[in-house]
Amino acid sequence: MNLGHYGAGSGSSIVADASPAIPIVPAFGPLAGVRVADSGRLVAGPWAATYLGEFGAEVVHVEGPPFAFPYADPSRTLNPRLPEGAAPEESVSESWVQYARNKLSLGLDLRSPEGRTVFLDLLARSDIWIESSRPGTYDRLGLSDATAWASNPRLTIVHVSGYGQTGRPERVQLPSYDLIAQAYSGYLSLQGRPEPDPPMRAGTAFNDTVTGLAAAAGAMMGYISAQRTGVGQAVDVAQYEVFFSLLENLALDYFARGVVRGRYGTAHARLYPYDVVRAADGWVVVAAPTEDSWGKLARLMALDDPSWSSDQTRREQRALIDARIAAFCGARSVEDLEALGRANDVAISGVFDIARIARDPHYAARGMFVEWEDPVAGPVKGAAAAPRFSRTPSGVWRGAPWLGQDNRAVLTQILGYSEERVSDLERKHVTGTAPPSRPPAVTPPFYVREGL
Repeated sequence: MNLGHYGAGSGSSIVADASPAIPIVPAFGPLAGVRVADSGRLVAGPWAATYLGEFGAEVVHVEGPPFAFPYADPSRTLNPRLPEGAAPEESVSESWVQYARNKLSLGLDLRSPEGRTVFLDLLARSDIWIESSRPGTYDRLGLSDATAWASNPRLTIVHVSGYGQTGRPERVQLPSYDLIAQAYSGYLSLQGRPEPDPPMRAGTAFNDTVTGLAAAAGAMMGYISAQRTGVGQAVDVAQYEVFFSLLENLALDYFARGVVRGRYGTAHARLYPYDVVRAADGWVVVAAPTEDSWGKLARLMALDDPSWSSDQTRREQRALIDARIAAFCGARSVEDLEALGRANDVAISGVFDIARIARDPHYAARGMFVEWEDPVAGPVKGAAAAPRFSRTPSGVWRGAPWLGQDNRAVLTQILGYSEERVSDLERKHVTGTAPPSRPPAVTPPFYVREGL
């Protein structure tokens, strides 16, 4: 791909204008020059596209009507919202602010024939298409994989869904959310204290975001394959399968020995010591899962009973060892325990909340906070992207767009439409916009508020 020209993606079957176009997206990151069409909704699919955009891909997020509040994509209106105190139609979800940055927004009605033509033109000039509707949705719209490949044979198509594109029909068509995938994957059965306490869900939309990372990885694998072979393919990303594949040796343990692993609270089923312990002023994690690390922990905490010399005997007598570790940690502050860990090469860490993370010098030294301007919320500060690249770093070049913010730029600069055609699409409501009715409120660049 010609990285200096954003008029057509490497998969384009349309000849771009010979005159160079002004790039819509600044060239940065390892994915500069890769174009992604994103028609996903909620978290998992759109987050995959955002992740690629944070490393330089040009991402066009396509949203259908209504071209007004409350919008088709509920990600824009989830609570909490910014600016604080603003009316619902004048605010934006914090989730959208974090997970939709670095995108272009195209408001487009795919239910209309002209809208489908525009979308296929976009796919013809794209490298990757990411969608996250229920299986069969795009077939019913007349936008099947085969139709997309007819426009662009090199296109990588990423389908993100709860249960996958194939399998038992009654399961494939079920609604799925983050917590549903946690449950169906087996992940939830391992989280929390033993019965009779209930399983404990992850504190964030953990499955959605991990699924997004898997979808982004799948998109790049498909893209690399298409560059080598000239032929695109579909990537089927099922939320439950992503989590199931990450559950260590859960399946192997069952099929080999019939073991149904249960919940162990804060402890680990096999590794020991490997637990959360109360300190005098908070909580710490103490991890010594290897013989070498156990020796260092034993010397630090005077765990010198000779009968604890093997992993097996330690696990058999974990109640006694737990009591000794608890007494040692309970008599000391989190800060003192961390200092002892550093001095003795023992893995001890406080359990960080966001207030402590915001003050932590290592987070700051690594640049894990970034400030940017959101077109609705105003100045904000949030998490930076990871991992780090030595030569082509990631970045945030813009905030999450309002609906249709980039209609004209996408239609004229990427698709090469005339101003007359763009105006005609607007007049027919094939495209639409929902700009904020007032400029962003003047707010501090970030908030430091504990307990929210």
